[in-house]
Amino acid sequence: MKTVGIVGLGDMGLAMAKNLVKAGFDTSGFDLRDQRKTMLVEAGGNAAESVADIGATTDVVFVMVMNGSQVQDVVLGEQGLLASMDPGKTVIVSATIQPAEIQALIAPLESKGIHLIDSPVSGGRFGAEAGTLAMMAAAKKAVFGAQQDVLQAVGEHIFHVGEEIGGGQMVKATLQGLIGCTFTALFESLVLGAKAGVDGKTMYEVFTASAVRSPLIDDCMKRIMDRTFKDTGSQITTVYKDLGITMAMAREQGVAMFTTSTAHELFQSGISLFPEEDNWSVVKVLEQLAGVEVHW
Repeated sequence: MKTVGIVGLGDMGLAMAKNLVKAGFDTSGFDLRDQRKTMLVEAGGNAAESVADIGATTDVVFVMVMNGSQVQDVVLGEQGLLASMDPGKTVIVSATIQPAEIQALIAPLESKGIHLIDSPVSGGRFGAEAGTLAMMAAAKKAVFGAQQDVLQAVGEHIFHVGEEIGGGQMVKATLQGLIGCTFTALFESLVLGAKAGVDGKTMYEVFTASAVRSPLIDDCMKRIMDRTFKDTGSQITTVYKDLGITMAMAREQGVAMFTTSTAHELFQSGISLFPEEDNWSVVKVLEQLAGVEVHW
């Protein structure tokens, strides 16, 4: 059985690690926070002392950190995976970063014979916990095929989006534009209804019975109606960062993104006012402008 490592034991990484343990993989994890490593040990995994320890003792390593600079430090740093992994091993970058940031890993890893899979994920903490993540994997077909068992341990919908590294991040950027716009359109609709005196329960029942119904719409409306804006596993900082990647790609490609740019600005307002809260807190920006509160 393969040994698997995860660098980054946040809500997503820890949940993925637990599913790897459940699937029977000898799983090790590293995080800067001792508490997170202890949580993995309690779930049956192993706590690594460093990134280099992960690279030296595992066959496949997921990198699930926050941004591109962290990914590059984990992989290319002096005590990183490049320095500690043997040829033939595989790095899977499941963090969402800019395409150019993951493409910078290609030459260094290839020079040492280490394989790379570019596979950002979608599904949030719930999907990570349930093992139902959607994974957008770009890699050579042979490399992708060789890691199906590992990918299937953490994801349900696994797409091979091409062989060119960076392709996974490009697919994720387009998806995040749609997700961000869905959030902000829902926020506006709820605030409009509340201002007009429409009952919140009525909006929930109608919206979730309509053609736009989705798990995202359902969950988001419940969070807003219940006024639960913290510790729900979907921090505003993550979507704001992702929308920034989407807009950067749009500029590079010369594509106008009117709706997505508005969503990005709304999330900018939200993160300025509620930096420690979750995605749903952006609705409070619109509530303040309208002088109303959305509730059941």
